[in-house]
Amino acid sequence: MAHSFCIEPDTLIDLTERECARLLRVARESITTGLATGQPLQLDDALLSGPLGTHISCFVTLTRQAKLRGCVGSLQHTRPLVCDVATNACHAAISDARFKPVREHELAGLTIEISMLSPPTPIECKSEADLLAQLVPGADGLVLTDRSHHATFLPKVWERLAEPQQFLRELKRKAGLSANHWSATLRIARYRTISFGQ
Repeated sequence: MAHSFCIEPDTLIDLTERECARLLRVARESITTGLATGQPLQLDDALLSGPLGTHISCFVTLTRQAKLRGCVGSLQHTRPLVCDVATNACHAAISDARFKPVREHELAGLTIEISMLSPPTPIECKSEADLLAQLVPGADGLVLTDRSHHATFLPKVWERLAEPQQFLRELKRKAGLSANHWSATLRIARYRTISFGQ
């Protein structure tokens, strides 16, 4: 099992290898259930106690043959981690608007990665240059909002958008804004992640 840590110590819970493996099994079972029923896996109450029941948000990323196949997540810590994993895994497989739903024959070759998120914290900045100077490439996940426009990039996106200016421009485009957009209503928050996968 691979782990990727992009977070300060003590910001998120420290899961054991066994707990990480359990969440990955829940994600895969929820995908299978979602393909059959259109709904996430119904969880046993026993899973809602202990670390897996802690209210932490996550993203679930699906890849197949090293290509993105779906990615869905949540930014607010409003439900138990294991529930967030089950829900987001199902929706990544069948509801990501960028892709056709995963088909049953793809399941065996599907790779799952779970990224737990710290709560987003606002970045105070007076200009784009000020913002760019504060970014930490490879570590910061960003949330961009400007009125009805919003988007997020996980820290993993730095692997293909390594320059802060490029990272920010593509995040704006994802939010439906122009690459050079800047306004008084633009808000940026950062978060860090702990990621693990198969």
